[in-house]
Amino acid sequence: MTDHARTSTYLALGDSYTIGEGVAEDGRWPLQLARALGSEGIALAEPHIVATTGWTTDELDAAIDAAQPPCDYDLVSLLIGVNDQYRGRELGQYRERFAALLRRAIGFAGGRADRVLVMSIPDWGATRYGRDSARDLRQVARELDAYNAAARDICAQHGVAFVDITTASREHDGDGAMLADDGLHPSEAMYAEWTRLALPTARRLLAA
Repeated sequence: MTDHARTSTYLALGDSYTIGEGVAEDGRWPLQLARALGSEGIALAEPHIVATTGWTTDELDAAIDAAQPPCDYDLVSLLIGVNDQYRGRELGQYRERFAALLRRAIGFAGGRADRVLVMSIPDWGATRYGRDSARDLRQVARELDAYNAAARDICAQHGVAFVDITTASREHDGDGAMLADDGLHPSEAMYAEWTRLALPTARRLLAA
């Protein structure tokens, strides 16, 4: 069991959804998650975030090389792939690159797959930006579903927890309160919903 008397460490890997494009720093979901765990007596340090808006899987991989985070985090989260889909990357390419990133995430958790948390890719088509785009939003949804199915399968192979936030992104379609001012990225309220969904899994992983 983890000794909750000490502060656990947390590495969050991703893209705009992890860095919190369009919201204040304390509104990002990794920080909300750390606070939520802290309110339950599970002390989690402010996350070390390696994420930037627009990153694809290969760009995140290169950024990890540059950041050189240590390999001793108590919790590691990974949320990546929306920009691969947006740029029209093939599913097989995403599968290969996601699998490589997942292996790296496990390494940053000291080799413990049971300390890694993967979040599904939200559906950007279910936003004001999506509706105003010229994209076929049904095709966007199908492609994101395929990406998420691949990620879920790879996570299962490695014994890694997978949390679905895609459904929530679609359920709140049309709710402006769930979007940042750009009409694309989540608001602090949507990140709070993601935190609610991730919290039980994060709690379980840190207790392992």
